[in-house]
Amino acid sequence: MIDQPDSLVLTLLRDMRGSLQRVESKLDELVRRVSSVETNLAHVHVELAGLHVDMAAHSARMDRIDGRLDRIEKRLGLVDA
Repeated sequence: MIDQPDSLVLTLLRDMRGSLQRVESKLDELVRRVSSVETNLAHVHVELAGLHVDMAAHSARMDRIDGRLDRIEKRLGLVDA
């Protein structure tokens, strides 16, 4: 009869160990997935920064074109000087 409780406790401990190993495995997978998401998000930030640079360059170019257009309009007398 004494062997019965020890066997029951050992069985429960083995089951708990198996459950814990499954949880650790899933946690490791989640850590890898979160790391992947963080890496992808960093790439998105880099791409977004590149787009901001491009937009600034386009804005500067449009400002120069606008200035040239203003000078042309003034020369042709299309607007009040």
